[in-house]
Amino acid sequence: MKLSPEDMENRNLRKERIGIVTSNKMEKSIVVSEVKRVKHPMYGKFVLKTKKYVAHDHLNDCNIGDTVKIMETRPLSKSKCWRLVEIIERAK
Repeated sequence: MKLSPEDMENRNLRKERIGIVTSNKMEKSIVVSEVKRVKHPMYGKFVLKTKKYVAHDHLNDCNIGDTVKIMETRPLSKSKCWRLVEIIERAK
């Protein structure tokens, strides 16, 4: 099966997220929390929504509190389908 040029472009569009490392106790894995401010549909108040991602960190380089960028990838385990792209800011 040959892919058209449009399919090749869409294939490389992978989701990226920026979040804070909340756990690094696993071997070569980290938990990244992404916090979003969402407006409540009825009352209009802004509510914090937290989403957690398990990401692959092949160098065991991240520490808790680091701001990181992760990218979607193929499933690496039951819960892990994201990988670490870069560490944006180290924890102080």
